[in-house]
Amino acid sequence: MKILLSCPPMLGQVDLFRPIFEQHGLELICPNFVQTLSEDELCALLPDMDGWIIGDDPATYRVLEAGKKGKLKAVVKWGVGVDNVDFDACKTLGLPVSNTPGMFGEEVADVALGYIIGLARETFTIDQGVRQGAWPKPAGMSLTGKKLGLIGFGDIGQAIAKRCRAFGLDLTIWDPYAKPSDQDISNYAFKSFPAGMEEVDFLVASCALTPETKYMVDTKVLNLAPKGLKVVNVSRGGIIKEKDLVEALASGQVSAAGLDVFEEEPLPMDAPIRAFEQCIFGTHNGSNTVDAVIRASHQAMRLLFGFLNVEIKEAAFK
Repeated sequence: MKILLSCPPMLGQVDLFRPIFEQHGLELICPNFVQTLSEDELCALLPDMDGWIIGDDPATYRVLEAGKKGKLKAVVKWGVGVDNVDFDACKTLGLPVSNTPGMFGEEVADVALGYIIGLARETFTIDQGVRQGAWPKPAGMSLTGKKLGLIGFGDIGQAIAKRCRAFGLDLTIWDPYAKPSDQDISNYAFKSFPAGMEEVDFLVASCALTPETKYMVDTKVLNLAPKGLKVVNVSRGGIIKEKDLVEALASGQVSAAGLDVFEEEPLPMDAPIRAFEQCIFGTHNGSNTVDAVIRASHQAMRLLFGFLNVEIKEAAFK
């Protein structure tokens, strides 16, 4: 059986995983691409595949149907976010599907805090200045006692909150499905979005992209905050309306942003947001550590092997 692998972090360590596929009698197919494969590319590849480990590719009805008409028997979405996967199509087509939740909370939270500290103390602009021969000393913002609004209190959100508390930040949390019973929430304020925006110094997005959350951060929401708001997004680009964020940066309503994700990825060279040097840009890489990739990849493989009725040899994962 052939397995299509289109997840960039897993492909980055593929030599660790290839022997596991081989020990289970599976052939791994690793196409060459940057961030995602296109629908046309997937429609051409999938009919010859028995399984697919999905990255952020468009797993649409058209793509999944093309695979189903061929040999495709099951799919697994590597990682937590599933906004690019048509689960209804999988159900209709009879394709077993799963994601790998609960894998990256700590890792993505580390990146979120990196952005928060970088924006507060302008460490990235200092680095840029020193490299250019200057010796800049921007006056930064102390974190202790500042207010941070957090969208999403799942695995990632809870890990971010834990770190923020250690830095002395006061938190307002927006998540209608929050289950905070497993955390000390003594300095957390749970509110209905966007109540409390008028008080926050930082806005951090760590929620799933759904029809309800798409563009939930727009001009109206950004204008509720005090002028000089700092924005961090480690979830999905579509949570924040990028056009509105650009306008807010231009006006000074938002003073800076740390963005690991964008509406279009890779970020186009002509994207207007590139004009703002006070922003930190990532490459949708928040979960990508050696440890986390191994953990999530092993889980994805176990799930896919189970769907394909391949006997799982635990010794292969050691």
